[in-house]
Amino acid sequence: MLTTDGTPSAGGTRSSEPKPILFAVDDDLGVLGAVARDLRREYGEHYRVMRASSAADALADLEKLRLANHAVALFLVDQRMPDRSGLEFLADARELYPDAKRVLLTAYADSQASIQAINETRLDYYLMKPWDPPEERLYPYISELLDDWRAEHRSAYAGLTLLGLPYSAATHDLKDFLARNLVPYRWLDVETEAEARELLALSAKGAADLPVLLLTDGSVLVKPTTAEIAERIGLQTTAGMELYDLVIVGAGPA
Repeated sequence: MLTTDGTPSAGGTRSSEPKPILFAVDDDLGVLGAVARDLRREYGEHYRVMRASSAADALADLEKLRLANHAVALFLVDQRMPDRSGLEFLADARELYPDAKRVLLTAYADSQASIQAINETRLDYYLMKPWDPPEERLYPYISELLDDWRAEHRSAYAGLTLLGLPYSAATHDLKDFLARNLVPYRWLDVETEAEARELLALSAKGAADLPVLLLTDGSVLVKPTTAEIAERIGLQTTAGMELYDLVIVGAGPA
């Protein structure tokens, strides 16, 4: 289940890139709440804080974020979780977000394993619990990692994504519909672009399901009709008044 602070409205288009995400994962709800609170207090102006209480829930959320092309800047993850360890989760998360910074929350007993993980699994840092006061034991390290991430990060496209084939009539119909209604979108060719194939596989769809439209909330429309798209992205599909003085049907640029 997705748990977030400041989640954007479902389905609509965006005019600017959403805030990058700081993602905290811990099965201890008290610790998780404290982590989210401290991150939000220091970084909430420029980042969105998300949290999950299990690795499984976090991975499900990450798949939706990847489909929606949201950026994750940093993971802050507890090492000792019942379903998967923090290091195991970070290895899975790296497949979806290879450039995100990875920080492990650990107890003193696990510190040696964390040091080894830095060398073996590209862990960026580990922090000992508790981290009070955060001004001394949390923020300086997180800020340095975020500065590094910002320096390397390329802004992601923040609109709809259409996956299809260049010779498909259905794909061309959807492209024409979005263009005529001035809806920002990007088009990815499943035959030639690796990212398109990755997103198609992540959405659990195949070539028989094309075209596929990925919305900005991470949901997926398979072979959608124009009416379905209009409803999901908030286009006006009914007349606003009962009577009009003049109606022009089919007018083009002329």
